This record gives sequence, C-alpha cells and structure tokens, in this order.
Amino acid sequence: MLINCVVYEEGRKLADIAIDDIDQWLQRPGCFVWVALRDATDDELRLMQREFELHELAVEDASHGHQRPKIEEYGSTLFVVMKVPQIEAGELVSGEVAIFAGANFVLSVRNRSPHGFLGVRERCEREPEQLRQGAGFVLYALMDAVVDRYFPVLDTLESELDAIEETIFERGTAHDNIQRLYELKWRVGQMRHAVVPLVEVTAKLHGGRVPAVAMNTQEYFRDVHDHLARISTAIEAMRETIGTAIQVNLSMVTIEETETTKQLAAWAAIFAVSTALAGIWGMNFEHMPELTWRWGYPMALGLIAAAAGFLYWRFKRAGWL
Repeated sequence: MLINCVVYEEGRKLADIAIDDIDQWLQRPGCFVWVALRDATDDELRLMQREFELHELAVEDASHGHQRPKIEEYGSTLFVVMKVPQIEAGELVSGEVAIFAGANFVLSVRNRSPHGFLGVRERCEREPEQLRQGAGFVLYALMDAVVDRYFPVLDTLESELDAIEETIFERGTAHDNIQRLYELKWRVGQMRHAVVPLVEVTAKLHGGRVPAVAMNTQEYFRDVHDHLARISTAIEAMRETIGTAIQVNLSMVTIEETETTKQLAAWAAIFAVSTALAGIWGMNFEHMPELTWRWGYPMALGLIAAAAGFLYWRFKRAGWL
C-alpha cells in the first residue's frame, strides 16, 4: 500500500506526485523522490523496480521479508534491511523495514509493523539544510528512527529482568523464575539478532570506502553505529546476567530440595527411634520384667517421648527442622 510519494528539490518539498510521474522527476537535476510503502504487494514492488531500476535480488528480499538485518550494495543503490521490534501485550513482535537508497531516490517498504515513519518525514522537512544533502540524509533519518525504537524495548526487557532478580531469593519462586528467565532470554535473543548484524555493516557507512549515497553524511551514520554498539553491549550484558540468574535459581531449587530432604530425614529418624523402642517391648517374650511392672507402660511411653524430644531438639538446633 502506498503511503507517500513526494518529490524534493534543494531540501524542500515540491509536491506529492503520482507513481507514474516518478521517472520524469528522476531526470530533473537537483531533485530526489521519497516513496513509502506499507505491506507492499508483488505488483507494487515490480512497479517500483521498473521506476527505480532496482536489482531483482533486492526486490525479492523485500518481497519475501523475514530477512536478516543487512546492508548491501547493488551498483549505485544501497539496500538496507532492519528489524523493527516492539512490545505488544507483553510479547516482543518484530516488524521489518527494507530501504532502497540511490543517488536521487529513497524507497522504504515497511512490513508487519503498525508504527510508520511519518514523524521522520516531518522531521526531515523541518530541516531543509540537512535534507538538501539528498537521499543519504533520508536514509540516515530512517535508520536512526528504527534504532531509537530499540531503546524503549531494551528498557522494558531490563525492567523485567530487574523484577525477576528481586524475587530470586524468595522461597518457592525458583521454578517460576526459571521459566520467566528463559522466556526473557528468548526475547533478548530476538533483539540480539536484530542489532548485532547491523553493528558491523553500519561501520561501512563511515570511514574507508563509503558508498556514494552515504558519502556526504558519514558523521550521521557514525552516530547510528555508536548507538547500535551501545545497544549491543547492553544486550550482551543482559544475556550474561540472565545466564547468572538462571544458575542462581537452579542453585536455589537444589537448596530448597536439600532442605526438604533434611526435614524428611529428621522426622524419619525421630519415628525410627520411637518405632525401635516400641518394637523392643512388642516382642512379647515370657521373661520381660517390665511387662509385669506396674509402671512399665508409663515408663516406656516416657522413654519414647524423651528420645523423640531429644532428637527433635538436636535437629532443630542443627537447622534441619
């Protein structure tokens, strides 16, 4: 679905144009066209391919979606794929945006993401001096907007981890915490898959052999790279913390099971002594003086109670009960 098709000249918006008129404006010096699509159909992508002379492999990737984040060069055109994660109802959902940037055009194709980039267009139009740099600045603005959306998602995941850590040493929460930690680990892994591949490839947009599209905006792409590197570092730290938290919770499960085993063993010892004493007097031999003694029965009960009480005191003092 077409969202916008706008032509710019010298950093200022000229007009909204029809797709059929794109080729006419591309031939005009000093102009560039910015087209935005959402959940584009194959027919729409084929039309864009003809208008902008896009490489068929890049168009195929944009059409199929579910691509690994990457930046590739096809002649003078730069093809960028980025994940657009967001938290919905407590779940991490990843959309995707594919961006084609050439000398005089930018085409963005957004898939499975309800949040658009109208704010990016408004921001660029408020900065005509920057927009005068052409497609390179628009590419930076789109990439920067996507990267900025990583921060609130990361903050949400860190808050969830903090909440779990606060309950780690509460008795009876270990099993539930392990499940929550594994679910959080999966979401952090999704973020890692979205960020880490971009850290290396964005470094190619500043310094060294920079693609022609990004030649005049290298310092801006350096800022994007720095943000991605910072996010990547935070993700790795979070993964290490989650791994440690899982080990601590497994240890807590073992400790709780050991304490339960101690309690069972202590009560078993108490009842074993009582059973042994009761068994001695229950053998019914003919010559057992205490069987005919008037105080034999109370004495037996008292001895059993005293032995049980002594063992209970010892186990309680040792922390087994």
